[in-house]
Amino acid sequence: MLTDPERLYVTYRLGSADLSGTIEAIRVEQTIEFPHDLAQEWIRETLVGRVEEVAGDRVTFSYDPRILEADGAVTQFLNVVWGNVSLMDDVRVVSIEPPRTLLDSLPGPRFGTSGVRRLVGAAERPLLMTALKPMGMPAHELAAHAGLLAGAGIDVIKDDHGLADQPWARWRERLVRCAEAVAEANERTGRSALYAPSLNVPLDRVVDCAHAAREAGAGALLALPGLSSFEMVRVLASDPSIGLPVISHPAGLGSLTARGGHGFEPGLIYGLLNRLCGADLCVFVSHGGRFGPSAAECERIRDECRRPLGTVEPSMPVPGGGMSIERVGALYDTYGADAVYLVGGALHRGDLRTNASALRGAVERLATQA
Repeated sequence: MLTDPERLYVTYRLGSADLSGTIEAIRVEQTIEFPHDLAQEWIRETLVGRVEEVAGDRVTFSYDPRILEADGAVTQFLNVVWGNVSLMDDVRVVSIEPPRTLLDSLPGPRFGTSGVRRLVGAAERPLLMTALKPMGMPAHELAAHAGLLAGAGIDVIKDDHGLADQPWARWRERLVRCAEAVAEANERTGRSALYAPSLNVPLDRVVDCAHAAREAGAGALLALPGLSSFEMVRVLASDPSIGLPVISHPAGLGSLTARGGHGFEPGLIYGLLNRLCGADLCVFVSHGGRFGPSAAECERIRDECRRPLGTVEPSMPVPGGGMSIERVGALYDTYGADAVYLVGGALHRGDLRTNASALRGAVERLATQA
């Protein structure tokens, strides 16, 4: 549907019985939010949304890029896509084509697929991620697990997203201990595993904690855009003084993508929006796990992480949510090698080191056979 790369195109699926009334409401509510007949002529003709196509219950609008933020902030972009329309019933965003100016101004992934591969020293095989679990373990025990996992061949060891600044494992102590443990394992094995602390901290501390993470030797950052905002992902990704890969976690985003007639198609949230804001690795729940998205939804997320998008680097899809060693082959069939397989709690059924080593062996065999 894209005919003018300078305009923003958004396609909605509408469930309203009054289709024409909803269409008129969307194009005005998402822009000037003012009685259309009272606006100046140039505003009505230029800034109010333009209806480009009506195909059954799907309607494509385009918007003048000047209504977006000039400096590439995400907030107004989301406001145009999903501002007042989020208050309507049975409206679902099914497609977004960003304008060239937005692609040029948003950071996109600082590292992207190729950059993350260079950091961990893996040119071709799928990468591996796990989470430090469970909440309640003291910092020194979490650090011991982090070092063990790094030594066994896991590429990215992240805090579980629920690890905040709790009394049994204070954020700063956990950061220092886990970063040191992973660094020691890397020194011993010659590998390059990354430790990613969770930025599950008050919003006014996020940037300071990101700098502290870099100074402590962390190799990446775990952001929670569903709780701290996508704008925060952009801030982390665009700050060269931080300069670490950003992992986006899906906590809090499920209400935007729940099945039904309202919200967003999952690929747009977990793939496209994460990528535009600068997430290098995009975590989402995969089909075959404990949350139940469809294979088609997961394939769309995968594709939104990778499709050509101007000069924006591709992100790496990170399927998780109940994955196991036994599902590695299925993960490869869906996501291929340019992905990060996230296996969490399943590694703890039995010996952690043995299971982590087996997981690394499984993906290496897949890469050899491909």
